[in-house]
Amino acid sequence: MKTILYIIQKEFKQIFRNKGMLPIIFIMPILQLVILSNAATFEVKNIKFGYIDNDHTSTSRALVERFDASTYFNVLTDFPSEALASAAMLNGEVDVLLHIPTHFERDLQKEKYNNLGVTINAIDGAAAGVENVYVTQIVQRFNQNLKIDLFQISDQQIQPTSIQTIPLFWYNETLNYKTFMVPGILVLLVTMITLFLSGMNIVREKEIGTLEQINVTPIKKRQFIIGKLFPFWVIGMGLLTVGLVLAKVVFNIPMVGSLPLMYLYTSIYILVVLGIGLFISNFTETQQQAMFISWFFTVIFILMSGLFTPIESMPNWAQIITEFNPIRYFVEVMRMVMLKGSGFMDILPQLSKTLLYALVMDGLAVWSYKKTS
Repeated sequence: MKTILYIIQKEFKQIFRNKGMLPIIFIMPILQLVILSNAATFEVKNIKFGYIDNDHTSTSRALVERFDASTYFNVLTDFPSEALASAAMLNGEVDVLLHIPTHFERDLQKEKYNNLGVTINAIDGAAAGVENVYVTQIVQRFNQNLKIDLFQISDQQIQPTSIQTIPLFWYNETLNYKTFMVPGILVLLVTMITLFLSGMNIVREKEIGTLEQINVTPIKKRQFIIGKLFPFWVIGMGLLTVGLVLAKVVFNIPMVGSLPLMYLYTSIYILVVLGIGLFISNFTETQQQAMFISWFFTVIFILMSGLFTPIESMPNWAQIITEFNPIRYFVEVMRMVMLKGSGFMDILPQLSKTLLYALVMDGLAVWSYKKTS
């Protein structure tokens, strides 16, 4: 026990003596959480909107005004020709083009039917899909009013809607994207800081030559690994505390679940990350190598965690791989506990897998450490 305490004390001294390390551990995560939570959004706004009005009637102008009144569209100009409109989209000046055909109002009055053309810049497929939904909703609402205002249908002919949908949004009533993103970004910051610090830990001892001095002592491998793990485990728990405070104070994220349950799961999850970091550190010779390998795995874990893209939308083979992704479970648990108020039994599947992952990775970290003199 004295040996483990000595290593822990030594690690804390090295961390706090390194003035360049303290901003990385404490200041950068705070800035990243504040900046990323405000910048990372699934909302599509300020859509550059152009139109070609070949009708120039009160109906066509009313339709354009609907888009102008929307908070999502920024109506720019009326293009006089298809060629100029296509050139503007090619140059990135517009994102959505509305094509209003000739005799639009007349055909509506006569035929009670007409078509509108919409051209959307779909380089960003996800944004294009959202833009298409916005356009469809505005046209549908305009069409409903037009049935009464333009066609002047008598009261007997108007058929009231027999079925109405009344949406009820659970867990995020205001549809605020920050409520969805902040718990996930907090997971990433805790993961990245603890993984990078632990990944560079043992290899730093190799570079400065102190690892050989430790190896000639009678310290056991598991004592050495525990001593190396504990300081960064404390730092990870501290980062979680700071992140939760910022999430509540700055972003007003609801925390309807149990805080002790979040800390319980996080305490096990950090052991997984630290085990991965020390395992990497045992097989690398320089801090640069450890950093690159840690970043390689971090990028894969993040992209396949379900934070930015739903796991259900991934191919079957990718969904199988995500079963071995610890970040996936942490993201799920944080959102379940913070936003849904899930209890211990609700997160038991994720907790069991994470505990097994921790035992395996920390066991590999101890096994892979070669104590040679």
